[in-house]
Amino acid sequence: MKRPHHVPFYTLRFPLIALLIACAQPLCAQSYQECIDKGIALLQQDSLSQAERIFMQAIKQNPSEAANALVLNYIALIQEHTGREQLALQTYTEAAKMLPTSKEILLNRAALLIRLNNHDRALSDYNAILRIDDQNHEARFFRAYIYTEKRLYREARLDYEYLLHQKPTDEKTLLALALLNEKDNRRREAMEQVDFLIVTHPRNALYLSVRGAMHQRNKNYELALTDINHAIDLAPQNPEYLLSRASLFLAMRKKKSAMADIKRARALGGDPQIIADLQKKM
Repeated sequence: MKRPHHVPFYTLRFPLIALLIACAQPLCAQSYQECIDKGIALLQQDSLSQAERIFMQAIKQNPSEAANALVLNYIALIQEHTGREQLALQTYTEAAKMLPTSKEILLNRAALLIRLNNHDRALSDYNAILRIDDQNHEARFFRAYIYTEKRLYREARLDYEYLLHQKPTDEKTLLALALLNEKDNRRREAMEQVDFLIVTHPRNALYLSVRGAMHQRNKNYELALTDINHAIDLAPQNPEYLLSRASLFLAMRKKKSAMADIKRARALGGDPQIIADLQKKM
């Protein structure tokens, strides 16, 4: 799961630290507590590597502490944040063994597994979470996402519809269901759902770009161009929308216009692989 840019890392999971401190036991509490406090201070300074060492020191000083599962979870978040994904996965797994009913740990591990394209293991974690808490929105949403990736459209639809029954106007779920419907050749439903999102959020560039892509796949190129132009007007620094329009221009056999968008997208840091794929079609 993407984390916000320009946000100090410690703010992302601060409630977990509070829980960790509350769970600390009296045994060796002084030295253990000092390590935790120092680790928190280092996180506040974005000194992640030092914070990781301090948290590991806390575990070493008091290996039988019940709260160590939560410390490990925090260490895994740091490892993941600093690009050591396989090590983070091992650390999450160690934490999950110590505290197998922790939804927080399982959610974090499942999110990492999705990024590592290990959908089977992620699905197992989401199923475990839903056995603990069948109302968990995040677990059900991402289980539906995995079902969609596996082309288990019926199962995905049931999860999305369950979520919409709980929150009928949830934008993320409405969009996900619309994309599922398009993949499942229920294009009229998909378009109606995206139309609804745009009517209710007319300045949302993402929804306009999604509808533009749908129009393009239906070969309604002028409608597609209207939507993607509007999306670019709303978010001119987003290279993804420029690359979407470049793809559309290629479908419309307007290679010069496509190349102009590709150049702009490259200057804005657009995905090199998408750019290369588009250039092969020139």
